[in-house]
Amino acid sequence: MNSIETFRKKLRDGVVCIGAGITFADALVTDALGDSVDFFWIDTEHTAMNPETLARHLLAARAHNVPGFVRVGAGVTHLIKTALDAGADGIIVPQVRSVEKVRAAVADCRYPPVGRRGYGPRVPSQYGREGGKEYVGRANEHVFVAVQIETREALEQLDAIVAVPGLDSLVVGPSDLAHSLGLSGELEHPRNVEAVEAIIAKSRAAGLFVGTGMGPDTAYAAAMAKRGCQWIQVGCDFDYLVKSIGTITAELRRI
Repeated sequence: MNSIETFRKKLRDGVVCIGAGITFADALVTDALGDSVDFFWIDTEHTAMNPETLARHLLAARAHNVPGFVRVGAGVTHLIKTALDAGADGIIVPQVRSVEKVRAAVADCRYPPVGRRGYGPRVPSQYGREGGKEYVGRANEHVFVAVQIETREALEQLDAIVAVPGLDSLVVGPSDLAHSLGLSGELEHPRNVEAVEAIIAKSRAAGLFVGTGMGPDTAYAAAMAKRGCQWIQVGCDFDYLVKSIGTITAELRRI
């Protein structure tokens, strides 16, 4: 099985998949972490990562047979297309605010007749060696399409969103959701928890996978897993550096 098939099987088998966030430019970061994670969450929403840098990270993920998911800056056609043509296994679209945006993102991720993705794959088609009808079928089947539910507007349209054909997963954005609900920083506020649990429950009931992203907080990750999240991005490259050096220096000073 390829990396995305393995990932889907783990989720179906009840394995909680743990992923690393990638924000640095150097693809050696992805290479170094490749044997320790189930997936990569390559972030282009909050970074200045250019297409060439993104392509290198995706190649490093591919070398470890670990799926590389790209969180694009927005649900914009050319951003999704560029990431997929560079070899992304999946797309995470942040800040969706309507069911129409979700339908558009799903369509951008798949070729006609089921979508509207323009044809120009490079890495995914082995640079044209595996193009054509069979490639299109595989690409449409394998691509992992996720949208983040992290706004009041998306929460209000949740029933319609989970019914969008071709959507693979919802991603809970607990921090931004709390902001949107007027509860900045209060992740465990009862209203935010209620919203998070509604997203998880309705996603699972609709047959969708549920993911989430956060800082390097293992206790919160475990809590979200118990609530039903199946794939969890726990921290990112700079988090690991800062946390590790803090632990090392504190321990050495104590000794």
